[in-house]
Amino acid sequence: MNQHQKTVAAEEASATSFPVETLRSMFPALRQAGDFIFMDNAAGAQIPQSVLDAVTNHLVGHNVQRGGRYRHSVKVDQSVADARESVAFLINAYSPAEICFGMNATSFIRLVSLGIGQMLRDKVNGDRDEIVVTDMDHDANIATWLALEPSGAKFKWWRMREDGNLHVEDLEPLLSERTRLVACTVTAHSIGSIVDVASVARIAHSAGAEVFLDCVHYGPHGLIDVQAWDCDYLVCSGYKNFSPHMGFLWGRFDTLKRLPTFREDFIPDEPPYKVEAGTFIYENVSGMDAAVRYLESIGRNLAPANNRTRRENIVSGMGAIREYELLLAREMLRVLKGCGATVYGVSDEARIKERVPTFCFNIGKLSPQMIVEEMAERGIGIRDGHMYAPRLMKRLNLSMDSGAVRASLVHYNTLDEIRRFETALREIIARHA
Repeated sequence: MNQHQKTVAAEEASATSFPVETLRSMFPALRQAGDFIFMDNAAGAQIPQSVLDAVTNHLVGHNVQRGGRYRHSVKVDQSVADARESVAFLINAYSPAEICFGMNATSFIRLVSLGIGQMLRDKVNGDRDEIVVTDMDHDANIATWLALEPSGAKFKWWRMREDGNLHVEDLEPLLSERTRLVACTVTAHSIGSIVDVASVARIAHSAGAEVFLDCVHYGPHGLIDVQAWDCDYLVCSGYKNFSPHMGFLWGRFDTLKRLPTFREDFIPDEPPYKVEAGTFIYENVSGMDAAVRYLESIGRNLAPANNRTRRENIVSGMGAIREYELLLAREMLRVLKGCGATVYGVSDEARIKERVPTFCFNIGKLSPQMIVEEMAERGIGIRDGHMYAPRLMKRLNLSMDSGAVRASLVHYNTLDEIRRFETALREIIARHA
C-alpha cells in the first residue's frame, strides 16, 4: 500500500465513525422530507432543531427592540452579546466586538467597499488605488469592488488556472506599492475549490495591502481561523451555516474603527455599532448563536474531555466534519467521473483536500436544466445555471443561459444518498443516449 492509499484508508476509517445518522435526526427538515435528498446545500443548508428552538424562543419570549430597561429588552441585548461571543469563537476572532451582524454577506461587502471607496477619494493610504479581484468568485465579491471605479479604483485580475484553482504564485506579480486590497473567496461557491488564504495574506501584507475574504461557502465545511489566516476582513452568511438567513462581518477592530461608515449621530463611532446600520433580525442572530453551539456539540460529543474550551470543541467538531466530507467528496468525484462528467474545479483525486464536496459539472451535450428537472422528479434536489458567477462561466467557456449542474453536499449527506444520485444520473444518461 503506497502513501496515497494509506492516507485514503486513514481518512475513510476516521470518517466512517462520523455519527451522521445521529446528526441527521437533529434536522426536522430531513425527517419531514422522507426520501428526498438535499444536494443543493450551497444554496442554503437545513437547520437543526436547536436552531429552530432558539428562533422560536426569541419570537415568543422577547420579540422586542433592544436597549430598553425591562427584562424582555434586556434579554435581547444579552442574546446579541451571546451571539457575538459564539461567532467570535467560531472564527477565532480577537474580540467579540469585531463581530458585526446584518442582513447578508453581500450587503457587508458593499458596506466595506463604500468605506474603502471613500478612503480612495480622500487619498487615505496615499496612492494605493489598486484592488485585486478574481475570476473564480461569486459576483458579489467582484461587482461590489468594480463599482469603485468612479472613486478612482483600478483593478488587477487574479486568474484561475486550468487546474481549477487560484495559485498564490500568480497573485504575487499583481501586487505593488499601489495595491490597496486583495478580495478573494476562501472556497469557490460554484466549483468548491479551496484557496490558500493564509499565503494570500502573507504576500498581500508584505506589499502593504489588506485582504478581504468571502467565507460564505467555506463556513459549513471547515475550520475558520481569522488569526491563522491573518486576513483583515471576512464575511459569512448564516444560511449555509445551519442558521436562518443573516450575515456577519468580521474585521480587525482598529481596521473597522478607521473604516468610514454611515451611522446615525447617536450611534457610537466604533465597532460593532458603527457597522450595524438600523435594526437587524434579532431572532436569526439567536439562530446563528444556536448554530455555532450545534457545531460545538459535535466536537464535544465526539471526544468528551473536561475543561475543554468552546473554541477547542469547535476545532474538534469542524475537523470531524472536514474528514467526513472528504469521504463524500471522493465518492462523488468517483461517481461523476464514472458517468463521464466534465467536472469543473479540482478533479484530481490526489488533490481532493483542495476542495469541498461542492461539484459543478456537465454531462456531454445534455442540458443542465433537463438533468436537474429529471433529478427533481426522482426526489433529488440539485441546481443548474450560472451560479451567480458570470466571469467564471466565461472562463469555463459556458453559456450564461445554460451554465452547469451543481450538486453540493454537507455533513448530513450520506454515501447512500450519493449512490442514489449515481443510479438516477445513470438512468438519465441512458434515457437520452
